[in-house]
Amino acid sequence: MTGVRRARTAARIMVPLGLVLVLGGAGTFLVTHRGVTVAGSSMEPTYPAGTRLFVERLGGGEVRGGDVVLVRVPEHYGELPALRRVAGTGGDHVVSDGHRVTVNGRVLDEPYVKDDPLGPPPEPYDVRVPEGRLFLLGDDRANSNDSRAFLDDHAGGAPASAVLGRVRDGLPSSTTAACSLGAVLTAGGLGLAYTARRRSRAATGR
Repeated sequence: MTGVRRARTAARIMVPLGLVLVLGGAGTFLVTHRGVTVAGSSMEPTYPAGTRLFVERLGGGEVRGGDVVLVRVPEHYGELPALRRVAGTGGDHVVSDGHRVTVNGRVLDEPYVKDDPLGPPPEPYDVRVPEGRLFLLGDDRANSNDSRAFLDDHAGGAPASAVLGRVRDGLPSSTTAACSLGAVLTAGGLGLAYTARRRSRAATGR
């Protein structure tokens, strides 16, 4: 019966520990992220209207160029949060000839931008993003209300403090690891408990 007792002891440890890891990983994710549904077409084709996304809660100071952020800027977008891509942060020199966008002299590689030959002709711009602000663009440049429309207001920059979060594609590695390990421990513990029970019944003839 020693093996049975060991299996039961292991099961009593593995199952609670596994559940703690699963619930802890999922709980942490829910606390640090929020779910949003894309309402408009400004971020097509990357995020079409109706797409369900997870947004990681963070401050504007943690945002980097290329990030897709959820912002609340009532004077630009009304009361509803807007989803836009960060082209430049405070101090960046953002220039466009109407087609290519350069930041501090480096041409951005933008495979996510929607090609719309039927859209209105794009206009060039040349701005220095004020400190504490973000220059935001939509991926559908022909159909996006973004920083280009507000160049007379702080060079089009939205306050970094307006950032509600950053879009995350997929689960964080820490969440995935915790939930995966927790699931393995729970399943393994339940398997040991079942095996120990069968062995115990066989040994007693029940």
